[in-house]
Amino acid sequence: MHRLGFQTGEIPQLLPQLKNCTNLKVKTVFSHLAASDEEVHDSFTRKQIELFGKIADRISASLGYPVIRHILNSSGIERFPDACFDMVRLGIGLYGISTGFQPQLRNVSSLKSQVSQIKVIEPGESVGYGRKGKVTSKMVLAIIPVGYADGLNRKLGGGNGCFIISGKHAPIVGNICMDMTMVDVSGIDVHEGDEVIVFGDLHPVSILARQLGTIPYEILTGISSRVKRIYFHE
Repeated sequence: MHRLGFQTGEIPQLLPQLKNCTNLKVKTVFSHLAASDEEVHDSFTRKQIELFGKIADRISASLGYPVIRHILNSSGIERFPDACFDMVRLGIGLYGISTGFQPQLRNVSSLKSQVSQIKVIEPGESVGYGRKGKVTSKMVLAIIPVGYADGLNRKLGGGNGCFIISGKHAPIVGNICMDMTMVDVSGIDVHEGDEVIVFGDLHPVSILARQLGTIPYEILTGISSRVKRIYFHE
């Protein structure tokens, strides 16, 4: 990855310092896979795992006691189970998100809102900033109190994204506002106060990520602090 940590060529200098430090005991040695979710880089990943194993064994042998070794992230756990070493680090998988197809994982995180208002828009009218939402036929519009200040990416506007209302897809109309988003609910049985799913079981965050050309991590970490969190415990 070439982020934090020691490089291979620095290990000979590191080992005597660790051995001579009487008030320090090494508990773990770890690295992080750079591309375990991309099959095209599998040969690189296997070399990375092999190199890590050799360095970890060298450190342990030099210290004279075992150290806990770990390198696998969520996609590594799925795709390289033979490299579990002593521990693994399940990250995005804790949210039920898989880089491949892992049916055993269950979604545990949803972003929800509710319908604030419903109105009928006549043909020839426009919706939202810049008049980007053009209405060509009578449209039933629902206004949802969630916007880019909550972490909703503006690129989902203009019909590029949708919400789930009453189990059906409601396309986003026009530009997403700071605090509100307008969606087309024509033909959907919807009422003010009804639940709206931005992402969840019926609309996985991975779908939003593909639409935006990004990764689920960015969407999940981008939800602003002003969004109320509700935690459920069994």
